[in-house]
Amino acid sequence: MLSLESLVDLAEQHRSAFAFPIESFQVGDRAFDTDREPVVMGVVNLSRDSTYRESIAPTLDDAIRRSVVLHAQGAHVIDIGAESSRVDAVRAGVETQIEQLIPVVEALVHREIPVSVESYEVEVIRSALAAGASVVNHTGTKDEDAIYRAIAEHDASLVMCFTPGDTVRDELEVRIQADPIPPLIDHFAPRIERARTAGVRSVSVDPGLGFFYGSSVGPIRKTQHQAQVLLHSFRMRTLGVPVCQIMPHAFDIFQEDFRTAEGVFAVLGRLGGVGIMRVHEVSRVLATLRMMQIIGTGLPEHP
Repeated sequence: MLSLESLVDLAEQHRSAFAFPIESFQVGDRAFDTDREPVVMGVVNLSRDSTYRESIAPTLDDAIRRSVVLHAQGAHVIDIGAESSRVDAVRAGVETQIEQLIPVVEALVHREIPVSVESYEVEVIRSALAAGASVVNHTGTKDEDAIYRAIAEHDASLVMCFTPGDTVRDELEVRIQADPIPPLIDHFAPRIERARTAGVRSVSVDPGLGFFYGSSVGPIRKTQHQAQVLLHSFRMRTLGVPVCQIMPHAFDIFQEDFRTAEGVFAVLGRLGGVGIMRVHEVSRVLATLRMMQIIGTGLPEHP
């Protein structure tokens, strides 16, 4: 059971992690000190197969409208994807992704709304960067060096997702470790070095909480794992970069109230030091963050 005592024990056990400084994260012209203010990334899905139905934009006009609404609600950057990460979803080819994504990117850039593009295809990423995307949400490892060079050429930022295979669409069983943080650090450390070598200046890492876990992991166990990684995110400070996390939905727990779940998990994420929150429910998450800020500033200081 989560309690104040368990949070104290967690912080004390890994106290040395707090000593590691992390870099800021660049979104367009703005550098975020994510220790002070988390980046809120609003999600727009162009694929009809996406799990979160409310995030789906069936047409170009719908995608622009939803993006404008999320930005008006307070999202700092809009993350757009043209292919669902579900393993059973229809795959979208490179040409299809470019055809769907680029008009949305161009329309939002014209409106001065920062854009992130989710993809693992190098040509899609190059096209999005040329159209003005300022963040790449990279969901694969194939063509990794070419993608890093493209990001560096456009002085864009990188969200590096945990992907044990070539892409997030690979049907690989993810083994949940008793302590998932050391394997995540081992996965990301050499990839961050490769990105740096290619010239990428602004990097964040994403443990991939929203991706496929395999048939052996039930929904409750998955939620337990997601909550654990959220609360332990501060331990990845040793990598020197902010942590990006999707806020889970935990449908089996919240059921018809699942739209409120992201606000609840945002508390765990912020307590755990998450610096970039990828969310569908922007207004709910921002309200949660405001509440935490107000409560924090109102607490008496201890000697």
